[in-house]
Amino acid sequence: MFGLIGLSGSLSIYREEIDSLLNPELVIAPTQGPVLSLDKILTQIRKAHPNRHGAWTLELPRSEQGTITAWFEKPRESVDKFYAPLMVAVNPYTGEVVGSRFWGQTLGTWLLDMHTHLQLENSGRNLVAILAVLLSISVASGLYLWWPGRARLTQAFKIRQDAGLMRFLMDLHRLLGLLSALFLLLLAFTGFHLAYPKLLESLTASAGMGHGDEGPNIRSTAIPNDRPVGIAEAVLIARGLFPSSEVRRITTPTGDLGTYRINLRQRQELNQHHPFTTVWVDRWSGQIRGVNNPSQFSAGQTFTTWQWPLHTGEAFGANSRPIWFIMGLMPLTLWLSGVCHWLSRKGLIRDRPLDLITPLRSTSRLLWQRGFYYANQAGRVLYPLLLAALGSLAAWWADVKNRPR
Repeated sequence: MFGLIGLSGSLSIYREEIDSLLNPELVIAPTQGPVLSLDKILTQIRKAHPNRHGAWTLELPRSEQGTITAWFEKPRESVDKFYAPLMVAVNPYTGEVVGSRFWGQTLGTWLLDMHTHLQLENSGRNLVAILAVLLSISVASGLYLWWPGRARLTQAFKIRQDAGLMRFLMDLHRLLGLLSALFLLLLAFTGFHLAYPKLLESLTASAGMGHGDEGPNIRSTAIPNDRPVGIAEAVLIARGLFPSSEVRRITTPTGDLGTYRINLRQRQELNQHHPFTTVWVDRWSGQIRGVNNPSQFSAGQTFTTWQWPLHTGEAFGANSRPIWFIMGLMPLTLWLSGVCHWLSRKGLIRDRPLDLITPLRSTSRLLWQRGFYYANQAGRVLYPLLLAALGSLAAWWADVKNRPR
């Protein structure tokens, strides 16, 4: 189970790249013209889905090749499912709807569901939380069994390749377990609280700050009129408070009491995809009805909002994704090496000599021979060309020197 959750988590780190690879129509070639206004984008979305009444959330692309993703949280086709919103991909330059899919029907979202609740809905989420606790116990017990004491500390890091395959696998098991222990404990801790966000919110007095929470339900207090505020105007009002921020999401109002919810990202925020800077704008008067500013959060609120970016690795930037990908593979690697060692102790598989030096020597010798061969062949072709070029250069220089001044 640890290996399955870790593998699905590693692949989920690159779920957007996987989705773009399997669906090339989602990769937009930037045009010379400007992007359409968000009001026109929403009009095109409603034309494509005229019978879906309610709030739409527009998630803006993070690159020039990305599409705008419009989320409709409770479509009638999947209203009974655990979580399956409609995802509409829109070309930001033309307004064309290039794809309409439900969460869970794409490989990337299916993998994320496998990682978060094992495709078992709420019971699966509870099981994942239990597994996070068990993973912490497993890592802690592994560190205890590895702990060598001062006298044998230098020996504890050795990988012996001359003592047989099983000894090599066990040394590798111990070293990989040691190097990944802190990462796995961090992933287990944050994963548990992502499964049970209300627990951490109650402990840190940070209600509504968990991942996926929309914040307070703020309503309009203005009198409805015949000139409601548009999306572009609402975004302009919200950015007035945070002029250097990046607009990430806009949720449209529902009914006469609805408000715009504008999600922005300030530079110091760890959250890349789901920042917590939020401004609620009245749809009738354009007045600001509420503000969430992470720079004014308490320590408990800040700690709560850090769980998602720490778990996914986005808190450390895009360059950390390969590290988190490898750490997600560690439970499967440790399980395989541990099972092999256990089978060997039970006599079900035999140990065998392991020689890594000879293959390396053979490979280096082959590379040297091939390199010398191809260099020789290239020299045979390039040498006459080089002589011809030098001869032409000498003739040109002699001609230049002999010209009358």
